[in-house]
Amino acid sequence: MTETLPAAPQLFDDLLSDAAIQTPTEFYNRLREQDPVHWNPRWNGWIVTGYRDVIAGFRDHERLSSDRFAGPFAKDMAGSGSRYQQLIDFMSHWMFTKDRPYHTHLRSLVNTAFTPRSVEVLRPRIRQLVASLADSLRGRDRVNFMAEFAFTLPVVVIAEYLGIPPESRENLRAWSEDLGAVVFFQGGNQDRFDTGGQAMQHLAELIRPIVRDRATNPREDLISGMVHAELDGDRFEEDEIISNVVLMVFAGHETTMNLIANGIVAFDRFPGEWERLAGDPGLARTAVEEVLRYDGPIRALARWAKEPFELGGRQIEKNHRILLVQHAANHDPAFFAHPGHFDIGRWPNKHLAFGQGIHTCVGAPLARLEAQEAFAYLAREFASVEVLTRELRYGRNLVSRSLSGLDARLHDR
Repeated sequence: MTETLPAAPQLFDDLLSDAAIQTPTEFYNRLREQDPVHWNPRWNGWIVTGYRDVIAGFRDHERLSSDRFAGPFAKDMAGSGSRYQQLIDFMSHWMFTKDRPYHTHLRSLVNTAFTPRSVEVLRPRIRQLVASLADSLRGRDRVNFMAEFAFTLPVVVIAEYLGIPPESRENLRAWSEDLGAVVFFQGGNQDRFDTGGQAMQHLAELIRPIVRDRATNPREDLISGMVHAELDGDRFEEDEIISNVVLMVFAGHETTMNLIANGIVAFDRFPGEWERLAGDPGLARTAVEEVLRYDGPIRALARWAKEPFELGGRQIEKNHRILLVQHAANHDPAFFAHPGHFDIGRWPNKHLAFGQGIHTCVGAPLARLEAQEAFAYLAREFASVEVLTRELRYGRNLVSRSLSGLDARLHDR
């Protein structure tokens, strides 16, 4: 027998509370124990926290939609559509905001240009960048690890990979942060559509001439690959390229920055794992997977129901919103032994940090590669990492797990 709209304990009403944002593991563990598919009247949707139900939600492309511009999410955009039409138009071309068949068109073409081989050839350059950035941290009592390493590495890598000029990197950071306020449902930011719209305009103005130049002067970069990508006669339109380059700029450094920073915090809390990695650099691959599980860069992703169905014993109605909390799923003791322990040798590690199904993060191989090289080098070169930020604070939004700052000391060997 199913149950509809169960009464919600007030404790779990506010998904942007300090408890939910700063200590999500404890918050969502308690929610999963009490009500794993939970109706939240404040968000006006279902909060899903058990591994089995979250993975089912990610894989259900027939009954659940990712489309941000249809169903209940269309109402969120309705008041801003005319005023911020350029922002809405470009976001409507993003892969992760679309369903099949349009998603298939975008993803198939991106996959012809963004291949595992094209990512792997970046390893020597990434290794060089890691060494250069890390060496500048030596012998210092305090470093701004977020700005000097965790941000800089991925923004340089994604800019070079795409073919964006080096002088634009600092602007990329500022514009991406402004865009993130819209993408991540940032709480308390009433101006997010204004700043996000301006950021999108700046990014489009930067990228459009590069796209047009690559049409006649292709280079060894991803923008050239997208411009000339063709699959069974299907090709990208110019605005589709620009839109998805913006997405890659934004996601390509934001996700990896948070992955690296959150990993440093985890290693600080479990110093024995740092020594373990230093003694066995071959553990870098599984170490990155464990960071993704333990404290990944994305907390949750939203869907909406295209038709009524049952999930976890609850009756989901058409147009109901659903928040799939992969952070909670990755700490479900029914699927992970000792989930509160950070174990860099954990294997298999079937975490959901990058989602599942057709919307699995296309940039996951690049994020993994950068983090593997970063952690392996840092653990080899530095005896320990010490987080100096007295009170770690995370961005107040539903989606990302992003530190506002991270000061640290890396102790020389």
